[in-house]
Amino acid sequence: MQIALTKKLADAIGVKPGEENPDANPLFCWTANWTNTFDRRKEDMVVLVNNATQFTVTIYGVKRIRFKNIESKMFAAIKNTLLAMTLNPEVVDEYMKQAVDVAFVTNRDRKLTASVNRKGLDAAFVVGREVNESRGEIKYEDTLGRIISQRPVNYSNNSSNSYIPAEKMIEALVDLTGKPAYKYRAFELLVTLDLEIYKATRRLIVPADLAFSKLHKLLQNVFDWKNYHLYDFTVFDGKTAEPVATLVPDEETLDYDDRAVLIAEHKLSDYFPQYKYMLYTYDMGDSWEHQIELVQVIDEHNAESPYLLEAVGQTPPEDVGGVGGYIDFYNIMKDENHPDYAETKEWVGYWSPELWDWKARPRVIHI
Repeated sequence: MQIALTKKLADAIGVKPGEENPDANPLFCWTANWTNTFDRRKEDMVVLVNNATQFTVTIYGVKRIRFKNIESKMFAAIKNTLLAMTLNPEVVDEYMKQAVDVAFVTNRDRKLTASVNRKGLDAAFVVGREVNESRGEIKYEDTLGRIISQRPVNYSNNSSNSYIPAEKMIEALVDLTGKPAYKYRAFELLVTLDLEIYKATRRLIVPADLAFSKLHKLLQNVFDWKNYHLYDFTVFDGKTAEPVATLVPDEETLDYDDRAVLIAEHKLSDYFPQYKYMLYTYDMGDSWEHQIELVQVIDEHNAESPYLLEAVGQTPPEDVGGVGGYIDFYNIMKDENHPDYAETKEWVGYWSPELWDWKARPRVIHI
């Protein structure tokens, strides 16, 4: 694997890169830079861009003190990012096997330099958002490139030349290995938010090994929540209807519930399919309770996920006052002659009583 270093990164690492091999397969060639994530902070992120596909890999939390064994960190980040996209592990392993050892070379291509700089800016926004949403808990992360790589490139010059780097990378890996892109165990879930006047449901396919932290982000996405409030998951025994475990995002709750465990330590397959029902509660004040049912286990899923199969029913806006408050709000929004309609409409903005068609269409959800 050939990694072309910008002068800034080469100086920071303290290495003298060699000359690049012009005959090297560009799929095994990357361009790397060291850049900022936030203003007024020291450089703390390495960005790698694949020369053939513009697929991006980021390593957040890399300061000078962590540059020891940077080659192995880069190698691991590429592998981890591909696996985080639920790609067939056989495809990823074959690519990494053919990539062999990392060789640092001097970057002399201005076009690639411009590309890695642009990706660094994109990465700064993505990483900044993820760190802020985690309330600063993310200290080191090497898979966020999967999100950046879903953004189209080459669209400013000619739309016919634009493409999604993640899709192009996957196509190249399938061509290289001759293996299917996806092959993993998945769960089909039915998630129901009972609003009394109707039920808002979302039917999903997710990787069986999906981390609960990512399941939280997925549910926030498909139910249009804004991640303003606390949440937890409660797993129930289907026979006794008794709670088996409560999964929480912070350690403070552990002192108040002897069943509580940290979300960071668990994935969905730790409980499904042994149990088939859990509750996701968001906003402990409004208490939005989402029932999550296991519909089926898919032993060898062959497509990208998380995937929204079906969405039915509009979801409430934040801070509307729970189910009771939502019913009052909904009735006002359905009646333009209601004396409180104008004020309520101004408060809620673009919210509509009916689910927009584009929100209901089946699609991959990138989290």
